[in-house]
Amino acid sequence: MRILLVDDDELPERGVELMLRREWFIVDRATDCLMAQAALHGTQYALVLLNLDPHVTSSISLLTWLRKSDNHAPVLVLGASDAVADRIGVLDAGADDYLRKPFDPAELIARCRALLRRSQGRGSNLISYRDLTMNTAMQTTTCKGKEIQLTRHEWALMLQLLTHQGIPQSKSKLEESLYGWNSEIESNAIEVHVSNLRRKLGPTLIRTLRGIGYVVDKR
Repeated sequence: MRILLVDDDELPERGVELMLRREWFIVDRATDCLMAQAALHGTQYALVLLNLDPHVTSSISLLTWLRKSDNHAPVLVLGASDAVADRIGVLDAGADDYLRKPFDPAELIARCRALLRRSQGRGSNLISYRDLTMNTAMQTTTCKGKEIQLTRHEWALMLQLLTHQGIPQSKSKLEESLYGWNSEIESNAIEVHVSNLRRKLGPTLIRTLRGIGYVVDKR
């Protein structure tokens, strides 16, 4: 899943970026509101993490712009303020959750997973399809009861297809979900990942739509 981290704190929050990457999130980092708006114009993010403290007004300004632009990506605000009025302000401006700093890293990841589940209409970390089960909390994949080792990009591609069952995913859309700003993308990267997934999980799981892309059919 590709995340936008909006963060103007140069050093401490680098830990948040690394923490998210360890959980196999693809992270783009914007350092101010203008950079964040440009990113949100061009990319559909699964989640936005907003850390612009102590500038609460900047956070509210970005949230207001985001919701007025009809972008429904879930937003988690990381805030240092303990004032009830500040928390209410960002929530009323369009944030979906507020986590006060300092926080436990495990809680941050759990809240990210919860927001993603809600946005995808899921009530569990388990995504099951036929003989396949993906556990988004443990980052494990089992097929016919056997655990299958997937690479980070294979995992992200399979997750994108499973969470959009019946909706064709173009090559460019899949690339957008798998790679961040600084990634180098080979011209046949998606084809290679799909081939590997078919070899590991079965040849009929992912269907090719010629001239369109790939799809996992609805059950």
